[in-house]
Amino acid sequence: MERNALMAKDSEPAAGNGGDVAAHGGAQHAVETGAPSGIGLALGGGGARGLAHIIVLEAFDELGVRPGIIAGTSIGAIFGAAYSAGMSGKDIRDYCVALFSNRTAVIRRVMNGKTGKLFALWTPRRPAMFDPVVLLRALVPEELDCKFSDLKIPLKVMTSDFYTQSEFVIEAGDVLPAIAASSALPGLLKPVRIEERILIDGGFVNPLPFDILRDDCDYTVAVDVSAGPEYGRTDMPSALEAIIGSTQITLNSIQAEKLRAGAPDALIRPDVCQYNVLDFFKIATILEESEPIRDEVKHALDTYLNRVGA
Repeated sequence: MERNALMAKDSEPAAGNGGDVAAHGGAQHAVETGAPSGIGLALGGGGARGLAHIIVLEAFDELGVRPGIIAGTSIGAIFGAAYSAGMSGKDIRDYCVALFSNRTAVIRRVMNGKTGKLFALWTPRRPAMFDPVVLLRALVPEELDCKFSDLKIPLKVMTSDFYTQSEFVIEAGDVLPAIAASSALPGLLKPVRIEERILIDGGFVNPLPFDILRDDCDYTVAVDVSAGPEYGRTDMPSALEAIIGSTQITLNSIQAEKLRAGAPDALIRPDVCQYNVLDFFKIATILEESEPIRDEVKHALDTYLNRVGA
């Protein structure tokens, strides 16, 4: 029997940094009762390294445990949305393996599939290479083109408000623009406008958003895929590597300070530092080398379930 981790309940809008008020989902999320309440799942940003999140979601499924609420940043928001929409960990694995098994097919899909003409995806007049909403609509499962109120598990999507320089948590409205905004890495993906706000990658304010779950659950499992430095390298990075790498330095610094201020109940860190954030076509090896975290996640869940007598 599936053990749902959190009883659904209405909540007041959460305040973001700088006094901003986060968007608030008013929908009722129907969750079966009769199981211990309190497990929240935070999925961090890290590009292709976030493919390791699939192992975490499969571990939840294998124990028959559903997180009662999920928070995600960037790639974590994308996988969190897919899981919240009702896809299982295996469903997400199968979709991603099929998607990233053929580089040419992915490029053709992006350029000629759901996006229409190339101009719809890229133009030199934009402040970045790609429109993230158009890009995600071409790549992610159709289940994610929905409303937050349609999700089976409550979801919080972390974004950065460019002009107020503060975090903005999205919990209502359309899911696809929210996760696109959370993933909008400057220089590669253009900012997304939502509710008259200009939003960029949520990692710039909160790479691993476990702290926004504290009022919604008793026990938080956080998955850090930001990875550490690549020791041993002495070669000169390419221009793209320098842009993405410098961003990663910023995100890691923010996250380190957040963890010093207060850590989640369970912190899961897959060994993915050797992968670039754009290494999506290395999905097979990323999943294989992330496999050890499956038992870590199960141990963390068992710790909580034993504590509450489940």
